[in-house]
Amino acid sequence: MFFSVIRTIMAGQPVDLWQVTAQVLAIVFVILCILPLHEYAHGWVAGKLGDPTARLERRLTLNPLASVDPVGTVWLFLFGFGWAKPVPVDPRYFKKPKRDMAIVALAGPVSNLLAGLAGAVVMQAMRAFLTGGGVNAVTQFIYAVLNFYVLVNIGLAAFNLLPIPPLDGSRILGAFLSDRALATYYRYQNIFVMVMFMLLISGVFSMPLALVENAMSQALFWLAGLPFRLFGVL
Repeated sequence: MFFSVIRTIMAGQPVDLWQVTAQVLAIVFVILCILPLHEYAHGWVAGKLGDPTARLERRLTLNPLASVDPVGTVWLFLFGFGWAKPVPVDPRYFKKPKRDMAIVALAGPVSNLLAGLAGAVVMQAMRAFLTGGGVNAVTQFIYAVLNFYVLVNIGLAAFNLLPIPPLDGSRILGAFLSDRALATYYRYQNIFVMVMFMLLISGVFSMPLALVENAMSQALFWLAGLPFRLFGVL
């Protein structure tokens, strides 16, 4: 996000302030509402699978003050992906710890995709019903905010699915590893984290993440527009 804006300014190219403002509003909304939803999804699914830890520690909440992580917030503004304070999960409560941890982990990215789908539906509704005088500077700005909101959610889902500790993808991958391999995997997680940050900053992950995000975006907008196409209004 703003990392690309900084590079644009340093290259001497113009920056669209309206677009930047739309990005800021979308990210702020994600920080206040969607990151807490992401963590709530983890805790809620864990509770359904038998782990009451999040509820007992009062982390089963949509209050952003309980979820905001300062470093993760800065990364979200700079790069378009970040993280919140993870809800506590105790796999000892699960009947099948590795499988259930994978399900709990998957709940976070799924919540982002569902939140993004809701935004995409509103965008498609605007395309279907706002015509003529309904299209003005205000509605175009709202559309831009919604577009960035959807893209940030897609970016968060793709980022969290990376199979690198402590991201959700590592928990999903863990369901397919032997106990010995899983123990080794997490023994070196600090190294994995440092390598991941270096690769993200260097841009090595940009291409594969962009491909995943593009596929998710196409699927999300196709699904969001389906009801409108069925009724012939789009």
